[in-house]
This record gives sequence, C-alpha cells and structure tokens, in this order.
Amino acid sequence: MKEILHQKLIDALDRRLPAFTRREVRLPAIPGKALAVIGMRRSGKTTFLWQCMADRLGAGAPRDSLVYLDFEDDRIAGIQASDLSWLVEDYFLLKPGFRKAGSVTFLFDEIQTVPGWEKFVRRLMDTEKVEIVLSGSSARLLSREVATSMRGRALEVLVHPFSFREMLRHTGALPGGPWEDLSSAVHSDLNHRLNRYLTVGGFPEAINAPDPDRYALLRGYADLVALRDIIDRHGVTNPVALRWMQRHLLANAAAMFSVQKIYNDLRSQGIAVGKDTLHTYLGYLEDAFLVRAISLHSGSERQRMVNPRKAYPVDPGFIPVYDRTGRHNLGHALETAVLIELERRGRAVSYVRTKEGLEVDFLSIAPAQRPELIQVCVDISGQTVMERETRALLAAAKEVPDAELLLLTLDPTPPARPLPKPVMWKPAAAWLLDNSA
Repeated sequence: MKEILHQKLIDALDRRLPAFTRREVRLPAIPGKALAVIGMRRSGKTTFLWQCMADRLGAGAPRDSLVYLDFEDDRIAGIQASDLSWLVEDYFLLKPGFRKAGSVTFLFDEIQTVPGWEKFVRRLMDTEKVEIVLSGSSARLLSREVATSMRGRALEVLVHPFSFREMLRHTGALPGGPWEDLSSAVHSDLNHRLNRYLTVGGFPEAINAPDPDRYALLRGYADLVALRDIIDRHGVTNPVALRWMQRHLLANAAAMFSVQKIYNDLRSQGIAVGKDTLHTYLGYLEDAFLVRAISLHSGSERQRMVNPRKAYPVDPGFIPVYDRTGRHNLGHALETAVLIELERRGRAVSYVRTKEGLEVDFLSIAPAQRPELIQVCVDISGQTVMERETRALLAAAKEVPDAELLLLTLDPTPPARPLPKPVMWKPAAAWLLDNSA
C-alpha cells in the first residue's frame, strides 16, 4: 500500500493539469475552513478541483505545493486513515520546505472511500498549515455528507451542471460584453443557443450528444443516482415507490406536488408505501441533488409544510427525457433554468400565492439585498398573458412590499405596451448572462 501511495504522490506532483472549461463558482472567503465541493454526479466536481489548482498556480503558488489525490482507485482498495497520515508525512519528506512555509493545498477527491477520513482531515487542519479541498459522491457517502461530516470545519461549494453562461464558454460562444452592447444579430444567436440549452441542458457530456444518446446518458445519470446514492446508500426497501416518485417529479418540472397526492396515486396503482417513507424518499432525492423543491413563501412553518411544493430537476435536460407528453415544454425548462441559476447565486427561493389566488414563480432573497419577485414565461405578446403575469406580480408586491418586480421572457422582443410600474422586463438570455447579479 505504501509503495502505491508513494507512486501516486509522485505522479500527482508531476501531473500536468488537463484542459477544462472554467466554472463560475463562488468560493467562500473565510480562512481556516476546508472547502467541500458538492453537487450531483457528473456535474463537474473533479474538474472544479483542477480549476482550484489552476487558480493557485496563476496566483504564484509553486506546482509542488498543490497535491491532487483521487481515492477512487482500485489499487488502493482498503486504504485506512493511518495510510493518509503516512502519505502526508511522505509528502513533507519529499518537500520539507513547504511544511515551514505553510503554503500547501491538498485536494482530496472521493475522500469518502477512506474509513475515518473525517478525523484525519480535522487533525491535519489542526496540526499543519495547509489548505484542504474535498469532494465526494458515492453510495457510501453523499457529497453533502462530506461537508456535514466536518462538523463546521468545512464550507460547502456547490457545483451544478453548466449554467447558460458556462455552456456558452464551453462551446466558444460566450459574448465579449453585456447584453446591451451586443448587436441584434448576436441577440438572435444567443436566444437560439438558449433554446438549445433549455432542451439539452448543461451536463458536459450531454451538450453535443445526438438526441438518442443524450436521452440514454441522462437517464443513466438519474438511474445511477437512484441506485447508488439512494437505494444502496440508504437500504431502500421499496425501490418501486422511489423510482415512481423520481420519474414523476422529473416528468412534471415546475408543477405543484404534495406527498399526499403521490401517496394517493401510488395506492391507486396498488403500490403500498407509507407517507412518512415518501417524505424520506423526497429528502433523499434532494440530498443527491437530482431534484430541487421549493415551498410556499410564508412566515408560518406549518403553512409551508401543509401547502404543495414545486419540484424541478437539477438540469433542464432531464425534462424531455422524462416528459410523457412527447413535447418539450420550453416554459417549464426556462423556469427550471432560472431556479437553478438563483441557487447558483446563493439565493433563498420560494414561490408566492397571493390572497387572490394568483401565483408568482419565485421570491428570491439574499442577505443585504432587496428581495426579488420573479415571473417567468415564454412570451408576453398576447395582451391577456401580459396582464395576467403583471397582475400576479403587483398583487404579490402587496405582501412583499420592498421587493423588486421582474418579468423574464424567453422571447427577447420588448413588450408592445409599457408595463405597469414598478414591474421591470428583461429577456431571459440577458438575465442568465448577467454574472454581476
């Protein structure tokens, strides 16, 4: 084992960084904390570790002070925490000057495969002047559990599939300026690319895949999450009910759902399962980052619990894979993209239902900023549609009086008539491109 680990260390120090597409992920600026990179499988967590290395190299860090180690390696099956301690000592024997300088960054990928890794990492942070970046996702330990296992010593860094901006960068089409400075031809091209993004999504492997291959790939991702990260990990005893819930939520993006309704549907099909079990399964799907769910905005926890929630896939590419109607709903895909972008931006998100029964898609809240009420639709060319969407925003503003009101549309054509103040309109492509928000 020690010979293999020594060789892995030598290889790690000699390895050239592979090419990658830069991710727009904010890193917490709090010293003395490990960084735990979390997110769904295949969303790019390992690639983000390489980006962390590249950033430190760009800031002047010596290459030998950056140690990337992948522990999902069959040659080191059975590795223990004591072997990790030996590995660190072996590194400092090779590079003793860095122990004094206190400028080493260890990047541990798939760290959850090592029993007792948590105590090792905490001890390393206490005894050495090092920076630690962690990532993990498996049936043994979900990526979020890597963060929680650190007991306050680590901060989460969330990595989702490519955003619209990241997809444009990945394909070499990211514009060189803000939306307002771009020509109408570029606007048209970007809107075309947004329509494509809403169809194929942002998983790196899926972007350029033919439709049949992409469908098989994304369905395989979802099935792997269900099998490895949920069924195997938690010993699920009713996989039929779990799979039904998974397919139902992915097939009905942006739709209201309740555990009670799912429970009734399963019973009608002869599938016996308890409501408490379904609540648990929903938590598993969220913890594995496959499904994102938002609640009704309310100051009452009971109101949030008893009212239906809205479910979204973590990526719009899942929608046509699971939609049973045979047609892709761009409105639901756009709503999904907006929600995931809000989550990327660190917003707390809920939906609003007014006293008149009108609904606003999102209430976005961030510290030290004005709340935003956001309504999302494909277009507002019809007078009836525009009046409906703005009426809901204005009604919700009475309940959240300090909020900004924003109407996002997939159609980049400005409204034919002035919107009632203080409602603001923005084409969705421009909003998704805005990295200053």
